[in-house]
Amino acid sequence: MSPPKIVSRAEWEAAREQLLVKEKAATRERDQLAAERRRLPVVAVERAYTFEGPTGRAGLLDLFDGRRQLIVYHHMLKHADKNPCSGCCMFVDNIGHLAHLHARDTSLVLVSRAPIDEIETFRRRMGWEIPWYSTLDGFNPDFGVDGSFGLNIFLRDGERIFHSYYTSGRGVEALGSNWSFLDLTPLGRQEQWENSPEGWPQEPPYQWWRLHDEYGGSG
Repeated sequence: MSPPKIVSRAEWEAAREQLLVKEKAATRERDQLAAERRRLPVVAVERAYTFEGPTGRAGLLDLFDGRRQLIVYHHMLKHADKNPCSGCCMFVDNIGHLAHLHARDTSLVLVSRAPIDEIETFRRRMGWEIPWYSTLDGFNPDFGVDGSFGLNIFLRDGERIFHSYYTSGRGVEALGSNWSFLDLTPLGRQEQWENSPEGWPQEPPYQWWRLHDEYGGSG
């Protein structure tokens, strides 16, 4: 590959300032979207859902763990899954210490359509401490996730629960710092869909993704 254009520090500063104007505009646009998201109407959750955790059965209210907000990530782990979703696992690897969310009255859990014993075995392999529950009673499809992954947000008022937000696809991806970090680098994600200079290394999307214990020497 050819390297990026090589310029003086002064030329780089000028080009960086031009880009910074666009980055700040994008930041303001994201802030505006977040403001609109905070004003979305909510839907009351009327159905009772049952989850299976490491200590037994739980309802949706239990997943809040006494907090006012609940983030649910739908991980694609399934029964007898021979190839767990590398994208889901990369996303979970990027979740920080939950104490920071708890400090803002917010819980985060994972749910999957797999038996709890398989979930626990895989959770231990990955070294994750995030609460993870089995769901098999329609919770996933009722909230937009049927056979794939997604992220849902719930709000609690006493014992009343409201559904406030849902996203999937690249809406979830944007929350993972691996992708965000790579988007800042000259080579980017090195995937074919990206608009990169001629000759930049690129390969089909997703193919480089691995579980974090499967990268070998480069992990």
